[in-house]
Amino acid sequence: MILVAIGSNLSHPEHGPPQAACDAAVTAIGEGGCTVAARSRWFRSAAVPKSDQPDFTNGVISVETTMAPAELLIFLHRIEARFDRRRSEPNAARTLDLDLLAFGDIVNKGPVSPILPHPRMIHRAFVLLPMKDIAADWKHPVSGAALDDLIAALPAVQDCRPLEV
Repeated sequence: MILVAIGSNLSHPEHGPPQAACDAAVTAIGEGGCTVAARSRWFRSAAVPKSDQPDFTNGVISVETTMAPAELLIFLHRIEARFDRRRSEPNAARTLDLDLLAFGDIVNKGPVSPILPHPRMIHRAFVLLPMKDIAADWKHPVSGAALDDLIAALPAVQDCRPLEV
């Protein structure tokens, strides 16, 4: 299973507010060499680390592709660039954020990109809760931890909730 996190907390002049930009990103991914196999609900979450930024819209998709992990990451970064993603500083507000979370059972600790599975995903409710929608049986390929156990280990202070449909 190939998992990609999608997030936005800034409106985009062409794609609209964050949730619309996330929807447009799913479409762009599906039109560019990937098949979107499943999509989670959208979730609203506060910025991590805590700041005065607007809340994020976040979700996770699973995709099928013939691309290798490095190719897929480059493809995702190109989509971010089309959505005017600026990498000015870590954790800055953004029009679009696409993270390659997992690529099957591949483990890559670096130094070559991408690092897999994503090293910070296990600490983020805005990743793990949407993942549960589409990959409830997923296990971390390094620790073997079940998704429910990773969610149970999250700090209770993380503000992440499904958006109303």
